[in-house]
Amino acid sequence: MAAVGSDPGSRLCSVQGPTPVLEQGNGVNQGLTPGRSCPSSYRYSPRVFDRPPESVAETLYVVGGLYGNVEALHALEAMAAREPGPVSIVFNGDFHWFDVAASDFATVEEGVRRHAALRGNVETEISGDDSGAGCGCAYPLDVSDAVVTRSNEILNQLRETARDLPAARERLRRLPMHLVARVGDARVGIVHGDAASLAGWGFDQERLADPAHRHWVESMFAEAKVDVFASTHTCLPAIARFDGGVVANNGAAGMPNFEGVRAGLLTRIGKRAAAHASPVRAGEIAGAHVELLAIEYDHDRWVHRFLTAWPEGSAAHASYFHRISQGPRFTLGHAVPAWPEAASA
Repeated sequence: MAAVGSDPGSRLCSVQGPTPVLEQGNGVNQGLTPGRSCPSSYRYSPRVFDRPPESVAETLYVVGGLYGNVEALHALEAMAAREPGPVSIVFNGDFHWFDVAASDFATVEEGVRRHAALRGNVETEISGDDSGAGCGCAYPLDVSDAVVTRSNEILNQLRETARDLPAARERLRRLPMHLVARVGDARVGIVHGDAASLAGWGFDQERLADPAHRHWVESMFAEAKVDVFASTHTCLPAIARFDGGVVANNGAAGMPNFEGVRAGLLTRIGKRAAAHASPVRAGEIAGAHVELLAIEYDHDRWVHRFLTAWPEGSAAHASYFHRISQGPRFTLGHAVPAWPEAASA
């Protein structure tokens, strides 16, 4: 997962800067310092998605990057309750992060346990022994060392909370790295990072907008035999159409995703378009509607909860409070590279 805060040296808070140094197109940097590397166990072949679906749904919510936001958890469940039909919810990793208070951690665990889930780098690192990967984010080299160090500090504090909850750690350890769902005729590969790694950056919004990256993305669809990849991890949203399918990266369910907009995002994939909420952006493929929906959580309550756990001077405050209070320097236009093409069926 990515720290997008007020650090001016981070590409991830300014959407400017050099292209990340990538391995095989997906941003996994091997042999580097904690926070920039990830274990080989994070890797998988895109061919793993060529399998029968674990879930068949009329409406699917893919919720990535809840980041321990209890208010966002309550808000998204209320959204699902307003749907006219049944909703399947999948948490695709990093549902823990800011919830270092044991009561908040337990609340998030209880909420996620009611639904399907896969583990992100956060859950992977807090559920096992120290792998030496720090937060396991596999940050690209153009993310500042200060951001990486603070993320490792946050992970260490969260690990201390999790160590007092062995049953929860065991449950997290057993979660899969990917799932396959079907909505109507559309096959959906649900990942945390990208089509080849739990911590991959191949579905980062800057990469998806890069014409040189198109071939890699399209090869992932060809090998995986899915129509949609639903991801998170990079902490900024993106949705784009390629030959073979649509990539929908919801950014963060538990933090603002656009400047001046205090709401999280989830990816909704349905046989019918959303009727109870206006999508931030939508597309259609294989008869399924793919939409990014805003999660309007109680901002004031969330800020109070965050500041109680992470006061000024803490690692999370330095990296995230500006984003939590003001949103990142990021617009809808950044999230939809080549959108006229992406919007076509």
